[in-house]
Amino acid sequence: MPLPFEYQIGLRYTRASRRAGRRNGFISFISALSVAGIGLGVAALITVLSVMNGFQKEVTDRMLSVLSHIEVLGPPGGLADPAPLLARTRAHPRIAAAAPYVAGQAMIARDDLVRGVLVRGIDPAQEPSVADFLAGPSGRLLERLVPGEFGILVGSELARQLQLQAGDRLALIAPQGTTTPAGVVPRLRQFTVSGIFDSGHYEYDSTLVLVHLQDAGRLFRVDGASGVRLKTTDMLAAPAIGRELSLLLGPDYYVRDWSRENRNWFAAVQIEKRMMFIILTLIIAVAAFNLVSMLVMTVTDKQSDIAILRTLGASPGSIMKVFMVQGSVVGLLGTLLGVASGVVLALNIDRVVGAVENLFGFQVLPKGVYFISRLPSDLRWDDVAVIGAVSCVLALASTLYPSWRASQVRPAEALRYE
Repeated sequence: MPLPFEYQIGLRYTRASRRAGRRNGFISFISALSVAGIGLGVAALITVLSVMNGFQKEVTDRMLSVLSHIEVLGPPGGLADPAPLLARTRAHPRIAAAAPYVAGQAMIARDDLVRGVLVRGIDPAQEPSVADFLAGPSGRLLERLVPGEFGILVGSELARQLQLQAGDRLALIAPQGTTTPAGVVPRLRQFTVSGIFDSGHYEYDSTLVLVHLQDAGRLFRVDGASGVRLKTTDMLAAPAIGRELSLLLGPDYYVRDWSRENRNWFAAVQIEKRMMFIILTLIIAVAAFNLVSMLVMTVTDKQSDIAILRTLGASPGSIMKVFMVQGSVVGLLGTLLGVASGVVLALNIDRVVGAVENLFGFQVLPKGVYFISRLPSDLRWDDVAVIGAVSCVLALASTLYPSWRASQVRPAEALRYE
C-alpha cells in the first residue's frame, strides 16, 4: 500500500541532493548538520549520565563494603542478649546475614596527636558476613582481636595521620564520663594497635576503628550489643526491607537503612545528575534550532511547490504534514544515531579513555589523587529511553512553526513571479 502523498513528499525533501540544484544541496547539508547535532547531543547525554551512574555505583559499593545495608538498634542500655534479635532478623527471607555490634564516638590520642573517631565493636567471627571489605586481606586481621586484650584495628589514613604501626599504644577516650567529687571524668582505656585495614574509602579509613565487641562494651558500658547489622539480598531494596522489619519488630527497636545514613550525599548526587541532564539537553535544543532553520529555508525554497500543491487541492493541514514529516525524519535519524553512538561509547568508555591516555600521554584519573583509577560506566536503559523520548519531542516541537508557516503560503502570491 503506497504512502500518503504528504509522507512521500516529506521523505523526498529529506533525501534532496546536490543534483537537484545548489539550493537543495545546501538544504541537504543543513539537514545532515541537524542530524549530526542531535546525534552528538544525545550521545553526550547518554555517556555523561552513564559515567555519573558508574561513579555513584562505585562509591556506593565501597560505602556498603564498610556500612551495613540495615541497622537495628536496641534500647539505650543495649541488648544484653542479641541472639533473639539476630534470630528474628535472619528469619526474614531477604536478609542474607546478620552480626551484633557496639557503636560509639570517642577521641583517639597518641602523644600530642588527637582525633575524633567512630568506634565499632564487632564479633570477629560474624562481622565479615556483613562487611565486604573484611572478606579480603583485611579479614585476616580480625584474628588479632581477642576479648580482654584491648586490641584495635585502625584505618590506613588514620594510621598515616597519627603515625601508627602495629604494636603501638594509644588511648581511647569515651565522652560518657564517670562522676566523681571533682566532676565528670571521661573514661579512658589504653589499646594496642593490632593491625591497619584499608577499606578503599577515605572517609572510613580516616575515622573508623574496630575493636572486639566485648572490649567496646566495657568502654561504652553497653551490656551485650548496641544492635545488629544486616546484609540484604538486594541493597537497593534495603529501604523497603527496613520498613518491613520496623513493623515486624515493633516500637522497641529503631531500624535505619544505608540511604538514611548518607542521605545528604545521595541527595547531592541526584541533584547533580538532574542539573547535568538539563544542561546537556541544551545541546539537543541547539541542534533543534538548526532543524528550525533548515525547515524555514526549505519552506522559502519550496514556495512554488507549495502553491502548486494548494492549487491541486491540498489542504493547509496536508502542507503542514509534509514539513512535519521532513523534520521528524531528521530528528528521528539524529536520535537513533545518538542513541547507538552513546550506548557503544558508554559500554566501552574505559577502552576509549585508555586510548586517549596512551595517545596524549596523561592519566584522566591519577591513582595518587583519586581512589578510583578507571572511569566507571553504568548504562541504564531507562535513562536511554528518557533521553531518546526528550530528543524526539524537541525535534517534533521544532517542526511546528516552520510547518505552520508553510501552510499559510498563498498560491497567488507564490506563483506571481514564476
